[in-house]
Amino acid sequence: QVQLVESGGGLVQPGESLRLSCAASGFTFDYYAIGWFRQAPGKEREGVSCITSDGSTYYADSVKGRFTISRDNAKNTVYLQMNSLKPEDTAVYYCATPLSVCGVGVQIHDFGSWGQGTQVTVSS
Repeated sequence: QVQLVESGGGLVQPGESLRLSCAASGFTFDYYAIGWFRQAPGKEREGVSCITSDGSTYYADSVKGRFTISRDNAKNTVYLQMNSLKPEDTAVYYCATPLSVCGVGVQIHDFGSWGQGTQVTVSS
């Protein structure tokens, strides 16, 4: 059974940083791409970033140059380092796997699993 647990969210001021973690279990972690998504109040969930099993990465234009995704296969964990945070980054952030797309976008597979989410609030 796939389990994904996000952590690391919080309240920060514009320009500050956060690092989110997604701890995974219940599947062969090394084999799968993992994605980060976010959902702001009143908006649809959107793909933010993803990383493939071989370490290739994708970023949405809105976060490119500010966010960095990485994975530690020894710890079954994916990270999202978020720098230069903006108020428009405020959202609940979710990790998910498996993915149907990671490269020209990021989409969860029809049978994919979500974590419970972690709240990120950027406000002065």
